[in-house]
Amino acid sequence: MSKKMKDNSFQECIKCTVCTAYCPMAAVNPCYIGPKQAGPDGERYRLKDKKFYDYALKYCLNCKRCEVACPSGVKIGDIIARAKLASGECKPGLREMILANTDIMGSLAVPFSPIINPVLKWDISKKMMDGVLGIDHHREFPTYAKETFESWYKRKAAKTQKKFDKKIYYFHGCYANYNYPKLSQDLIKVLNACGYGVQLLDKEKCCGVALISNGMQKQATRQAKTNLRSIRKAGSVVLTTSSTCTMTMRDEYPHILGLDNSDVRDKIQMALKFIFEKVDAGEIKLAFKKDYQKKIAYHTACHMERLGWWIYSTQLLKMIPGVQLEILESSCCGIAGTFGFKKENYEFSQSIGSKLFDNIRYANPDYVATECETCKWQIEMSTGFQVMNPICILADALDVEETQRLNQIR
Repeated sequence: MSKKMKDNSFQECIKCTVCTAYCPMAAVNPCYIGPKQAGPDGERYRLKDKKFYDYALKYCLNCKRCEVACPSGVKIGDIIARAKLASGECKPGLREMILANTDIMGSLAVPFSPIINPVLKWDISKKMMDGVLGIDHHREFPTYAKETFESWYKRKAAKTQKKFDKKIYYFHGCYANYNYPKLSQDLIKVLNACGYGVQLLDKEKCCGVALISNGMQKQATRQAKTNLRSIRKAGSVVLTTSSTCTMTMRDEYPHILGLDNSDVRDKIQMALKFIFEKVDAGEIKLAFKKDYQKKIAYHTACHMERLGWWIYSTQLLKMIPGVQLEILESSCCGIAGTFGFKKENYEFSQSIGSKLFDNIRYANPDYVATECETCKWQIEMSTGFQVMNPICILADALDVEETQRLNQIR
């Protein structure tokens, strides 16, 4: 990692403590000293002694809300993440390896999903995971699909996608591959109607965000290198559907893992941003079903807010004539990836998300919309409201035949 990446301009901190005021963990956990103290202030001590470590660093959610709030542009979350990794205090155990190795667990689970899905819901299974692994028994696990998206794509879509004159590459991520392939299928549905064929990357690995947060830096770096090679090989824009995958590949690869992605960073885009910009430029046209009527509450996921791209999602949703859109007050859901699965963090996780849960109940929507899969799990478990990625809402509302006609697709 270069010296420039290590420094990360922590000297620019003006000690205003705005980051602490916006930190969801500091608000519920008196043991957390806050992002200013854990980040820029702590970094000054770590310059004198690289082994300096504060136990409270483990409470950081890596939600990046401190970075959104910082008036000086200090990458506070990245400073804390690097300090955690460098300290060696957060050594992964069996629980962390299970939670963070999404490709391995997904590959093993999908073939046996008819058995695994109900077993994960049994009280006795939850109590065993609680007692043996320290995964809180209140936590609901996402279900696994009967077939991965990659397998479905090779079997059903690969040939048809080659027929399009315009092609776009897609990084699907673990959730859309192992848990909810419909998200990827819906993206293909929308892009095909707009005249784009969807191609998969030559080789894709988990973006590595869970590995980073659980102290597995070397494995995260190996997987990141694989993804960057494939993105470079694609040689064009690569679309994503997960806000966390996107932020990790664009920002954490260089800031946390020390990998130079400057040549491809701007090519990694969320599909919603890509679609909106094409519509706004008049390059593609969308038509919607006349009978589609839904009340939708939009939750700005923390990493989506860090990217600054939530506006593209909400503007697309507003284009659907039958959608009554309510943009919820920005707040963290509390799950923070694998953080909220751990027994010692569960109460903090739920306390952080309580305001959001109340706002959703008050809004009483047909759907909650968000681009983050772990936000989806947290909200559905804690409120009972169905959560959908805006891509899925767009696909449901789309009049495919009319959209094809408008874009002269035959």
